[in-house]
Amino acid sequence: MTASGPVFPARIVGIDIGGTKTHLRLEGPEGRRDRVLPSQDWRKRDWAFDATALIGLVTELAAGDPVAAIAVGAHGCDDGAECEAFEAAFLPVSACPVQVVNDAELMPAALGLEHAIGLVAGTGSIAVCRDSAGQMHVAGGWGWIIGDEGSAASLVREAARAVAHHLDRGGSEDDPLARRLFAALEIPSPARIGSRLAQIGSAAALGAHARLVFEAEREGSALAAKVVEDGGRALADLVASLEARGVRADTVVAGGSVIVAQPSLWKAFSRGLEAACQGRVAARLFAGAPVEGACFLARRRAALGLAGHKAPAAFIDMAAKANG
Repeated sequence: MTASGPVFPARIVGIDIGGTKTHLRLEGPEGRRDRVLPSQDWRKRDWAFDATALIGLVTELAAGDPVAAIAVGAHGCDDGAECEAFEAAFLPVSACPVQVVNDAELMPAALGLEHAIGLVAGTGSIAVCRDSAGQMHVAGGWGWIIGDEGSAASLVREAARAVAHHLDRGGSEDDPLARRLFAALEIPSPARIGSRLAQIGSAAALGAHARLVFEAEREGSALAAKVVEDGGRALADLVASLEARGVRADTVVAGGSVIVAQPSLWKAFSRGLEAACQGRVAARLFAGAPVEGACFLARRRAALGLAGHKAPAAFIDMAAKANG
């Protein structure tokens, strides 16, 4: 946990729940505090449990001091109903208003943009936009087994598929992508490519190996270069899908661990977006911490003056425990 930064007029908390880690940030009169922890350490994918657990983390971060508003960007809240269900779960346990959005919505919020498309390419991938009526529109986010193109897990999945097809056509195991895939995933023989992916079994565990695709690309593998190009184009297709469904946005803000860290994926996405949308949608890369967007939303909620409802007993109990 760290404490630094400017003085803020109201104490708020922004939370970015990613597929791999959760980032909480408190901004208040005492400055700024951050805490980052693995999402699996507290999250059970049960609305009531997760809401209570998050309020406990917030109480610890704020050292029991009152918070004016909380905003949460949650990986896995992939439609409006899920965001509303998670938000409702905070009502019995939170002493302040809580807003819940999809984690992709944090990137445009961090830049202060309204009605822009947020695109995540990290552990998973998804594109999200709210229209003028506040309705949530989503493309992608189907999970690594059938979708999440351009995400860390999907890139490894597609690399394995590319290598398998390459070998079927008589290609050599000496291709940089094949060599790196076999080494990183400890694949004992070509016949075990698919079963090894199944054994790994989770997006986070599989996605942890995504760098091998980019390393192979830099080593000159045409197979890896195509995997990256296809991944970038698939991310652009998410934006085009929203546009085809009537979503009107002139900007997409992309972020996430993979697209920020890997320039070749960003370039492939930019090329794909230009081809798919013919310049109608501008691409911006957000390289900051998505929790900045959650803090923006929490500050806005606090400014509305919606705080002040009576603290529930559960929150009072947690605050008392936090203060010893």
